[in-house]
Amino acid sequence: MQIPISYNLRNLTARKTTTAMTALGIALTVAVLLSVSALVEGLRTSLAASGNPMQVIVLRKGGTAELNSVITRMTYQDILARSGIARDEEGRPMASLEVVTVIVLENEENPAGININLRGLTPMGFRLRDEVTLAAGRMFRPGYREIVVGKSLQSRYGVHLGQKLRFGRGDWEVVGIMDGGRTSANSEVFADLNQLAADQNRPTALSSVLLRAPDADSVNTLINDLETDRRLNVDAMEEREYYAQQTSSAAPVQALGIFVAFIMSVGSSFAAMNTMYAAVARRSAEIGTLRVLGFSRRSILAAFLIESVLLSLIGGMLGCLLVLPLNGIETGVGSFVTFSELTFSFHITPQIMLTGVAFAIFMGVLGGILPAASAARKQILTALRSA
Repeated sequence: MQIPISYNLRNLTARKTTTAMTALGIALTVAVLLSVSALVEGLRTSLAASGNPMQVIVLRKGGTAELNSVITRMTYQDILARSGIARDEEGRPMASLEVVTVIVLENEENPAGININLRGLTPMGFRLRDEVTLAAGRMFRPGYREIVVGKSLQSRYGVHLGQKLRFGRGDWEVVGIMDGGRTSANSEVFADLNQLAADQNRPTALSSVLLRAPDADSVNTLINDLETDRRLNVDAMEEREYYAQQTSSAAPVQALGIFVAFIMSVGSSFAAMNTMYAAVARRSAEIGTLRVLGFSRRSILAAFLIESVLLSLIGGMLGCLLVLPLNGIETGVGSFVTFSELTFSFHITPQIMLTGVAFAIFMGVLGGILPAASAARKQILTALRSA
């Protein structure tokens, strides 16, 4: 015979202050875990959205990122001779030679400045990024000191149309704002390839090549063709894979968040344990009465364990509610791969919420098992005499 759940609910509401304080501690622990998970998921979503399954990125052999890669114009011409590259309606190869560097963007909030990815590319490079559209202004003109900036730089750092940013050998005018959807393009600056290469004194030593294959089945063939040609001395990979590797930027933040959540969970579990031990001591006579009425030790153990889980569940649900306002809020982290800031939004998914609830239940079981066992071990006469 099992003790009704209503018995546990009645006892939780009977000690409102203790229940509220314990639930709040659990809620804060869950909120920390979910906040970090939402941050990592937001970064992962942003980088995953940046890759096209039909596109290949080419770097120098051994290069781990565009920033430390060098592709010459001669190598680029050799790459263009490959038959596995898609062609547009005019028969031009869908390939983009690009140069990537980092600039420092200063504003009132960050007087020291933040590192931003600056990408020089051709009109074909912009076309290869299907998800990127112009939200305001126009595209830069080839041969001019003009730039197009991601919308996150406008919303977070106040960059606006007509503004002139100083880097390299002079001023560059912002002529367009681009919307990259959920991609990393929102935190980048685009400029004309040749103008930027000359400005950075890199007329022949560029960074990478972005290629599109005719179809998804041809991607691996194209990669193999590029990597097996020793004259090129390059590494090639799917664009999605390249951006997926950059999620390592969130690893330190994730590790720190999990560590803090673990420390807090220990404290929350002890708080729940203390609450349940107090409940066992206060309800000793009730336990004896329940045993007299025929409830087994197992039923007593289950009842107190369920009560602890319900208490933690309340805290877990409260923690989920606390982090909901974070969903969609823009933030940024410094990338250890590109040495620049990557802007993205917190992304809370149902799976993350379920993880938070499961974590709360785990804390409830951890904090309730010993008090529940203590209640189940009480002798009937001893429990009744303590009334």
